[in-house]
Amino acid sequence: MRTEIWVVFQRQMRILLRNPVWVFFGLIQPIVYLVLFGPLLKNVTGGGLGGDTAWRVFVPGLLLQLTIFGAGFAGFGIIQELREGVIERQRVTPARRASLILGRTLSNMVTTAVQALLLVVVAIPFGLRASWGGVATTLVLICLLGLGISAASYAMGLILRDEDSFAPFVQGVSLPLLLLSGVLLPMSLAPAWLRHTSQANPLSYIVDASRELFQGDFSDQHVWVGATITVALTALLALWGTRVFQRQSA
Repeated sequence: MRTEIWVVFQRQMRILLRNPVWVFFGLIQPIVYLVLFGPLLKNVTGGGLGGDTAWRVFVPGLLLQLTIFGAGFAGFGIIQELREGVIERQRVTPARRASLILGRTLSNMVTTAVQALLLVVVAIPFGLRASWGGVATTLVLICLLGLGISAASYAMGLILRDEDSFAPFVQGVSLPLLLLSGVLLPMSLAPAWLRHTSQANPLSYIVDASRELFQGDFSDQHVWVGATITVALTALLALWGTRVFQRQSA
């Protein structure tokens, strides 16, 4: 199975390397927020904002935003492969169906890692001063999350089979989840009803964990809760995505 995953992974990475502009295209929106919105937070008081501390609050949110949109739209690729007959040709091979989707999700995880690292590097000249051990741990968490989200995205691509249906679905699901997670501003600044609503959103715990990691506070409760939720959510999404892929490929 490892050989099958590696073969699919290599194929996906070759496709990406032939057109690496997509790696940088996925960075455009987070960098725009970083450049045009981030400096405004330096003069905000409350919620742990103000001064250079604002970057340790804002950048982790941007990393999650990058992961959600980058991995969330991965299903576009499989819709195109369906149309071109790639999936049909792979179905007749002896490769396990799980390998076909895991190889793809691993390529998305590598892409997420590269984009996230570049975003952190760009944030340094703006004033980001963080625990680099915490930054590395955060990158591991979001890459793991990206694996699960991309698996679910591929599954939805197979279910919907059409870009016109897939795009609004992903946008309609991801945008409320991101806003309720406090990616732009901490939910501690929100009114009570919005804070209570955000507690039902698993992404809010991942954002909180990332912010504590950027502060270097590995022992904080938010870190362990966020890490546990990341692992559980990734496993759940990856399992569901794999099962859908297997059913659709039967």
